[in-house]
Amino acid sequence: MHVLIIEDDKDVATYIAKGLNESGYIADLAHTGTDGLEMAKNEQYDILIVDRMLPELDGLSVIEQLREEGNSTPVLILSALGEVDDRVEGLAAGGDDYLVKPYAFSELFARVQALTRRRNNDIQNQMILEVADLQLDRLKRKVTRDGKKIVLQPREFRLLEYLMSNAGQVVTRTMLLEKVWEYHFDPQTNVIDVHISRLRSKIDKDFNPPLIHTERGAGYSLYDPTAYH
Repeated sequence: MHVLIIEDDKDVATYIAKGLNESGYIADLAHTGTDGLEMAKNEQYDILIVDRMLPELDGLSVIEQLREEGNSTPVLILSALGEVDDRVEGLAAGGDDYLVKPYAFSELFARVQALTRRRNNDIQNQMILEVADLQLDRLKRKVTRDGKKIVLQPREFRLLEYLMSNAGQVVTRTMLLEKVWEYHFDPQTNVIDVHISRLRSKIDKDFNPPLIHTERGAGYSLYDPTAYH
């Protein structure tokens, strides 16, 4: 998960980023509203954490401009303004959640996770999943990459569908066994590795960049590495 933190207090921003990085998120920092707006426009983020009071351009203006341009990335607003009217104003500007300062990192992280789950549920309900030039049509059971049709076996399709539904996140072997194979125990076979290898040969072998990644000691993830540079 790729997160943008727009916070002018550099110590606070670094602290949040460190905590998120330790939890498996990739965090970018911006310290002015102008820089944050530009980064949010030019990069693909899964969540935005936006301080309300920012130099150059305030946080609510940043959110309003993004929403006007059709950017629907979930936004968590941070603010020292905690009255009901302040919260309502923040949500009306396009924020998805509002956290009042001072706060514990554990609460901030819980809210980020909640927004992550909400986003993933939205993605999982979509009929067409897309990551980079890879497209999966759930209704037509069709997969293409760079416009070229890719023929998958039913289990390979389910595996790719699950990886794309959780794009940017690490998917463990246990999750794959339960969701793709419907096993609630580990059969102690290399069935996952075999199917991942087959999927890579069809999805990544003749295309760039590779989208299926092995996360050592954890599992697998599917994402476009060029979107994080």
